[in-house]
Amino acid sequence: MVLQIICFCLTWGFILLSVWSACRIAIKGKNNLKTLHQIPCSRCAFFTNDYRLKCTVNPYQAGTESAIGCRDFEPKSESKASCLSCSKNNFYQANI
Repeated sequence: MVLQIICFCLTWGFILLSVWSACRIAIKGKNNLKTLHQIPCSRCAFFTNDYRLKCTVNPYQAGTESAIGCRDFEPKSESKASCLSCSKNNFYQANI
């Protein structure tokens, strides 16, 4: 009878410890994700999106937490969409 009570308590203790540990991991992951979303590199004009040279100005800081306060951050311009439409028009005119 005593052994059953001890096993019951140990089992529930293990379950509660597992749930508590999973909650702690989820909270840490959420906080880490918030920090990673503050990295402005993907929205910068100097970001190349190439694994060999991610940034032409600060290649060692690109994509890391040290890039959060980057002084050289320059927002990407929206002119790429208009250039894309111009290049499509030139492609169609060249093939006519």
